[in-house]
Amino acid sequence: MLGKLFHYSADAILIAAILAGVKRSTGLTFNPNRIENAALRSVVEGILGIGEWLFDKSIGYVSTSAYFERRRIGNESRVLRE
Repeated sequence: MLGKLFHYSADAILIAAILAGVKRSTGLTFNPNRIENAALRSVVEGILGIGEWLFDKSIGYVSTSAYFERRRIGNESRVLRE
C-alpha cells in the first residue's frame, strides 16, 4: 500500500514538472480553479508547486553541467539537402 502511494506521488510530481516546462516554454498553464473540490484543489496546487520547484532545480543543475550546452533555437539556417 505504501509503495503504491509513493509510486503515484512520484508520478504526479513528474507530471507536474512536465507541466512546469510547458508553462515556461509556451505560457500555457493548468488552471486548478476549475477543480470544484477545495481539498483536491489544494493538493493539486501543492503538487504543481513541487513540480515548479523540481523544474527550477533541474534547470539549475543542467545549466552548470558540462554535459549540456545552451543553443538558441530558430537562429540557425536550416537547409534541406538531398
